[in-house]
Amino acid sequence: MAAAAGAVVVAGAAAVVATYVPPNERIQGGTAGEQLAGDLVGAGASSQQAAMQGWQAGYAGAQPGVSLSYDPVGSGGGREQFLAGGIAFAGSDAALDEEELAQATERCGPAGVFELPNYISPIAVVYNLDGVDELHLSPETLARVFDQQITVWNDPAVAADNPGVDLPAVAITPVNRSDESGTTENFTEYLAAAGSEAWPHEPDGDWPREGGEAAQGNSGVVAAVAAGNGTIGYADLSQARDLGVAAIGVGEEFVLPTSEAAAAVVENSKTLEGRGEYDFAIELNRNTTGSGQYPIVLVSYHIGCVEYAEQLTADLVRSFMGYVISEDGQEAAAEVAGSAPISAALREQAQTAVDAITGAG
Repeated sequence: MAAAAGAVVVAGAAAVVATYVPPNERIQGGTAGEQLAGDLVGAGASSQQAAMQGWQAGYAGAQPGVSLSYDPVGSGGGREQFLAGGIAFAGSDAALDEEELAQATERCGPAGVFELPNYISPIAVVYNLDGVDELHLSPETLARVFDQQITVWNDPAVAADNPGVDLPAVAITPVNRSDESGTTENFTEYLAAAGSEAWPHEPDGDWPREGGEAAQGNSGVVAAVAAGNGTIGYADLSQARDLGVAAIGVGEEFVLPTSEAAAAVVENSKTLEGRGEYDFAIELNRNTTGSGQYPIVLVSYHIGCVEYAEQLTADLVRSFMGYVISEDGQEAAAEVAGSAPISAALREQAQTAVDAITGAG
């Protein structure tokens, strides 16, 4: 059976311990056909935790001999463990940067890495403010709130975004991630692009502003926002629970985070150029003004080697990634996490990488 999401990964442990199944004993025919046995270990983005539970359950039905575990340590931790060779694949809310790509070549060899945008979800701006059930925030107002330039809820800028709403004179407590986070990197990319001069910081996986309140992981941010009054934070929509969720200004309208609105902005974005053959990192259109598009979107990647040292490692990774990108896999994630299924074009693109995964031994 697949292990539950959140299983602890021991640093330095073997990424995969697999049992060889002779070809004449395998059932042929894709993920559900070729029967594998072994342990497959991944780690990384906490935003993927809910989706991973769906993937684990569905994949266990297709491959009951594979024990799959995933430690939601955060995107930075997942990338570090993968580059160090401690896990078979990483989940990350941000693509590898130039320095990490160089390290990936050392880990994976000249065949390089794959980066597959397998999880698409809005980053919700969550808040807890007594008496306010609906909240609109323009990009500039949102940026000034998180930069602590706006410090009370009845500030004229917030009121201008919310005509007719009785905003209380309650102090604003912004909550950010304490750990290096792809969710933070995506959120600060949006603030820098859409907030214009209201956000004077560079995009970063580490929160760039002192003050406010900090919490570990998406779940920690949600818990901190829920525990106060006047609090506001950012987290993957799948973990927003019963908190208030703000509608964000896009062009002439305010758009709530939904899987459909997230998919719409991804469809209007481009793949980064100048990377490896199977590196499909996306440059998101954060400044979109298109109707029904929600630009604070998180595209979370699965990162792995195109060529592994052991063939069995490659077989397990190829099998699992094949399930994740399948229609069944994407539906399983959507049911538990509210994510946006990848498009047919993204699936076809990802399949070329999955097919290329092989072992050197």
